[in-house]
Amino acid sequence: MGYDVHSGSDWKQWRRMQAWQLSKQGWKPRDIAIALDVSKGAVSQWLTAARLGGKAVLRSRSRRGASPKLTAAQMRLIPDFLSHGSEAYGFRGELWTTARVAKVIEEEFGVSYHRGHPYRVLVN
Repeated sequence: MGYDVHSGSDWKQWRRMQAWQLSKQGWKPRDIAIALDVSKGAVSQWLTAARLGGKAVLRSRSRRGASPKLTAAQMRLIPDFLSHGSEAYGFRGELWTTARVAKVIEEEFGVSYHRGHPYRVLVN
């Protein structure tokens, strides 16, 4: 199999597949763990999963979180909104807090965020 063992998910998949192959060759989980520099528990979990669900369960899967609430175009507009200052949005004092940013996002886009989450939006 052609894996790029230097990329994160391919490397992990490669190890899981190697564990399966070594198991099929009669290796003991303890020896597989030593050879692959992983815990015996990890090897045991991989082998159990493969026995129950087939070798395919050892393949890497895309781990996608929830879809973004804002589009890329909307995200690009946020700094412009914030540049007008917080008082332009009816807040007292020129201070931006995550709660205030959340209210601006809701006002401008109709999308609500928990008051602590705009930090994640702003740093991405």
